[in-house]
Amino acid sequence: MDYRNLSLWHATVPDDLTPREPLPGDTTADVAIVGAGLTGLWTAYYLLRGDPSLRVAVVESDIAGFGASGRNGGWCSALFPASLDKLAAMPGSSRAGALALHQAMRDTVDEVGRATAEEGIDAHFQKGGTIALARTGAQLRKARAEVEEARVWGRGEDDIRLLSRDEARARLDATGILGATYTPDCAAIHPARLARGLARTVERLGGEIYEQTRAHHLEPGQVRTDRGTLRADVVIRATEGYTRRLAGHQRAMVPVYSLIIATEPLPAATWEQIGLRERETFTDFRNLIIYAQRTADDRLVFGGRGAPYHFGSAIKPGFDRDPRVFAKLRKAMVELFPTLTSAKTTHAWGGALGVPRDWCASVGLDRDTGLGWAGGYVGDGVATTNLSGRTLRDLVLARDTELTHLPWVNHRSPAWEPEPLRWLGVNAGLRTMIVADAEERLTGRPSRLARAMAPLLGGH
Repeated sequence: MDYRNLSLWHATVPDDLTPREPLPGDTTADVAIVGAGLTGLWTAYYLLRGDPSLRVAVVESDIAGFGASGRNGGWCSALFPASLDKLAAMPGSSRAGALALHQAMRDTVDEVGRATAEEGIDAHFQKGGTIALARTGAQLRKARAEVEEARVWGRGEDDIRLLSRDEARARLDATGILGATYTPDCAAIHPARLARGLARTVERLGGEIYEQTRAHHLEPGQVRTDRGTLRADVVIRATEGYTRRLAGHQRAMVPVYSLIIATEPLPAATWEQIGLRERETFTDFRNLIIYAQRTADDRLVFGGRGAPYHFGSAIKPGFDRDPRVFAKLRKAMVELFPTLTSAKTTHAWGGALGVPRDWCASVGLDRDTGLGWAGGYVGDGVATTNLSGRTLRDLVLARDTELTHLPWVNHRSPAWEPEPLRWLGVNAGLRTMIVADAEERLTGRPSRLARAMAPLLGGH
């Protein structure tokens, strides 16, 4: 397989993508981690930093950074897929607990920057924040409501603020801007550089990474793979969108595809017109999500949802590319920036992200069985994986810290419904978001359909 064809990020990563050696038969470690994405790699990294004597082994079915960790839109943000209200209502949680998790996510963005700088990982990290555009009356109402809700929770202008039309255009000059919100808590990154650099760092610290090794059973004390059995006191599941491939986990997470396009490097005059001088990431307040960033080599990377969920939680290479979705993404991009009408699209790709039934990420460790897990990021995983890694470090090393008391720790999401209910429900949600955007264009008010769906999608 030519891994450089997976995405723009894999095509431009500077290291060799030749797979590492697989598991050499039955092997023993102190901690076994399944999945060499960012969750597994950050966990290995912090464990080895926390206790260099540990034998940490990571098994990966393809190569490090193969999945969403290496193919995402490059947002290292403080976004968490569940609302503060939802976090505060969790068993054993509170308003203070929800705010503590929010602050931990804010701190995590800076921790990723600190750790990559310390380890010499050039992931093109630049903390320019996120601007969320409001381009219709309905979207402007949602922007104002989001800021008002933040104030209710005591979050000040240093956290999120409302921008006027002129303030928004000074950062990003898209069409039809009425206003925007801005948060400083996001950095643009090159995700494959991050994942691949982190893998090398784990090896330098003494960790073992076995690629081309597919795990099929996770059990107390062991991981059974197609290359042999990896035995360890602690076994960590870090498989995100690929979790359904593990025996007994077929309904733990659904793989939902997100697709992305990238332009050729754009000339300075074009960027002078568009803005994003601090490499801010950006989105808007439509219901069918879009997300974008200006890369270090001056491309516009523009992604969004819209690809269907595939029956039986199927994952196939052919699902990574959907010409209809790519065409819709380009149309949306050009609508925002007519100056890009003639810009070439040089790369188009996609991949599966993991969605739990309650749309709430979690991290945990069962001390009785030694089985741990992290995931369910719903596309907000670049920073959250780092928080997962530090939290799993503390759980594995039996440290009682602020991180181990956050409300997402040891949260258990319910299983998804069996098919065909799962297929009907997930795709109905997708269609609802499309209809909700049409409703808002017609009424000029936030969609009632979207509001009704919010509790099912991590909102409140």
